[in-house]
Amino acid sequence: MTMNVIFRADASLEIGLGHVMRCLTLADELTRMGAECQFICQEVDGHMLSAIEAKGFVAKALPGADQDIMSWQEDCERTWRLVSKDSADWLVVDHYALDHKWERELRRQGMKLMAIDDLANRPHFCDLLLDQNLGREVGAYAALVPDECTILTGPRYALLRPQFAEQRAQSLERREHGAIEQLLVSMGGVDQPNATGAVLMALKDSDLPPECHIKVVMGLASPWLDNVREIAATLPWSVDICVDVQDMAALMVQSDLAIGAGGGTSWERCCMGLPTLIVVIADNQQEGALALVEAGAVFQAGSVSSENFDLDLKTFISKLAFDVDAVRQLSAASAAICDGKGVSRVAQMLHGGMDQ
Repeated sequence: MTMNVIFRADASLEIGLGHVMRCLTLADELTRMGAECQFICQEVDGHMLSAIEAKGFVAKALPGADQDIMSWQEDCERTWRLVSKDSADWLVVDHYALDHKWERELRRQGMKLMAIDDLANRPHFCDLLLDQNLGREVGAYAALVPDECTILTGPRYALLRPQFAEQRAQSLERREHGAIEQLLVSMGGVDQPNATGAVLMALKDSDLPPECHIKVVMGLASPWLDNVREIAATLPWSVDICVDVQDMAALMVQSDLAIGAGGGTSWERCCMGLPTLIVVIADNQQEGALALVEAGAVFQAGSVSSENFDLDLKTFISKLAFDVDAVRQLSAASAAICDGKGVSRVAQMLHGGMDQ
C-alpha cells in the first residue's frame, strides 16, 4: 500500500523559504521510495505554492489567504478540512507558530505526526521530532514531547538534497589547495534585511585577492535583487549574480570560501567542507552559529545589524586570504559535522513506521 504524507509548512517574505525547502527535500526522498506527498500552505506574500506544484506535488492553499496572521485554532480547522479529504499516514509540520495544541487536534484523527523544530522552547505532541541543529541533545526535548516520541537531533539528520552527498568527495578534494580564488555569498532566498548588500559593501575595501571571482546567490523573490546588482557593479572584482540556483552543491564545489547566513544552508556548507564566514541575520540563527564556531567549523562575522560588522568581516577576510592552514582547518572541521545523508535516514524512519 502506498504511503501518503502531508506537509504543513509556510514560506513568506517575512519567514523566508527554509521551512518549505527542507520539507520539499524530504518529500522528494519519500517520493523516490514510493510515497505520495502533498503540501498545505498559507497563501501569503512570498508563498511557494507554484514552486511546489512545479516539482510535481499537490499544493493546497489554506482558505483565508488574505490574513497574514491566523490563530492556531483557525489553522487547525482549515488544515483538517483539507487533510480529511485524503487518507494520510503521516502529517509533517514545520512551523514556528504551531505547537502541541495544534498537533494534538490533528494527531487524534489517527495520523502519525512528525514535527520539525529548531528551537527546543515549546511542547510538541508528536510521534517523531527532528531538530537538526549542531549540539542539540535529545534531552532538550525530553520534557517537551510524549514519552513514546522518537527524537532525532543533530546534523546527522540534516535534510539536505542528495546533490550534496553526491558531490561531497569532489568538494573535499578541492579544499587541499586552500587558496581563495572563488568566493560564494549566500544570505537566503528572501534576505529581508538585505544582508547580501551589507556584505558586498563591507567587501569593498577588503583584502580579497584581485583575481578573486565572486558569486552571489539570491532568490527571485528577494526585494533587494536590483539593489544588490547595483552594488555588485561597483566592486573591483568580477561578480556574478545567480538567481534561483538549482544546483547549489555545484556552486559550493567551485568555491573556496563562503560568506553565508545561518540556518539550513550551514549544513550544506559543512557537507561540502566549504570554509565559511557565518553571518547571523535572525535571532534564531545565533545558537546554531555559536555551536559551529565552538566546533571550529566557521568564523562568525557577527550580525549585519552590528556596528562592527564591516570591521569584523574585513578582519576575517584578511586572515583567511593569507593563511592557507586556517582555511584548511575550517574545511576539515566543517566536513566532520555533516555527511549529507540525513534525508535518507529520516525518510527511512517514516517509511518504515519507525519500527526499524
